[in-house]
Amino acid sequence: MPLVLVPAPRWARWIDNFVARHGPAPLSVVDGALRGEAEDGSHFTARLPFAASYDGPAQVAAFAEAAAAPAPWGVLLVRKGGFAVARLHGSDLVEHKIGQRHVQGRTKAGGQSQQRFARRRDNQARQANEAAADHAARILASSRVVVTGGDRTAVEAVLADPRLTSLVVVAPWLAVPDPRRAVLDAAIGDARSLQVEVVNA
Repeated sequence: MPLVLVPAPRWARWIDNFVARHGPAPLSVVDGALRGEAEDGSHFTARLPFAASYDGPAQVAAFAEAAAAPAPWGVLLVRKGGFAVARLHGSDLVEHKIGQRHVQGRTKAGGQSQQRFARRRDNQARQANEAAADHAARILASSRVVVTGGDRTAVEAVLADPRLTSLVVVAPWLAVPDPRRAVLDAAIGDARSLQVEVVNA
């Protein structure tokens, strides 16, 4: 079931487009989510960001208004050698750090040279993850909820740091390229978006 991230200000337009394609879709609140079902069998389930449960009226505007970000919360993006960490208060970016460390790519060489190369690459990746964890521990110290993305293995390695065990990772997982400021800004927007699963008949 595909997941669509819809910024709250665009929610009403998204609903209008769904209705235009599939016909009227009466809304209901089911298990903390907003569900819409059209007569043609198409339906969607929309959830609030930050794993929040919705218990308000089955109305488009009320659901969008409920998509408030906690204070504080964070974003952690990690890829090979690169990372971005941000702490936010609601929609305001309070502090962030973007870093890049060199991690060698793979080699086609064989034998002992390949083994030395692999050890060097593993050491570089470990040092890069440790640097990311250091900044994350400092920047996210007061945060409880964090949205993550990048490379799953690298993110898991950073979150394994004992200083970060209190963080609660919430959906969505963000498949991002190497973290840069523009990538971080887009990730922050995605993290705050409504999470909509759509089934088209």
